[in-house]
Amino acid sequence: MSKLKVTTIANAADTESVNVTNVVNGTAKAWVNFNGEGTVAIRASHNVSSITDNGTGYYTINFTNAMEDDNYAVAAMINCDANGYLVMPVFAGGGASTVSPTNNARSTYLTTSGFTVAMTSAANFGNQADTEDSCFVVFR
Repeated sequence: MSKLKVTTIANAADTESVNVTNVVNGTAKAWVNFNGEGTVAIRASHNVSSITDNGTGYYTINFTNAMEDDNYAVAAMINCDANGYLVMPVFAGGGASTVSPTNNARSTYLTTSGFTVAMTSAANFGNQADTEDSCFVVFR
């Protein structure tokens, strides 16, 4: 495999440039836009191979290429549930379908191969809800 080693990337006119560190460390390592109602369906994605439907409002997002470690950040934008209530994504692990301190160890929801979230209804905290529009972006 060939390697191109540079410190700066510039446009052809050399009027704009960016340090390669910003490109390597400042771009999304993965993102996904999916429908979580009924059968989960990925609309568009980058570095996401699949989504595991673990139950109502409970998903595992699986990476195509693993992260180097589990020290990445996840940002989300979620639609309301079918009743119009705000839905908040929270990390959820341990194979449980509800979120609690006893089943939410960091090592169970953030891994190099993906992350697990529960879409928790603001109207009834602790109960998950499927959402039609769910978007996640991963930075490392």
